[in-house]
Amino acid sequence: MELRVGDRFSDEIGEWEVVGRPQTSAAGKNAQVRVRLVAQPTVTETRLWGAHEHINVKRA
Repeated sequence: MELRVGDRFSDEIGEWEVVGRPQTSAAGKNAQVRVRLVAQPTVTETRLWGAHEHINVKRA
């Protein structure tokens, strides 16, 4: 997991920014990270991915 605070990625909802350090669980097989919606900074979520999943991010 190479996500860092400040990284951005997009999905069908909009562009998201990583606001918390990624945490892994299940012996490193799952990764979760706290993100916020760039267009609406009050909207935050916790996202969960399998550590093997690939996501495209933009570095700040």
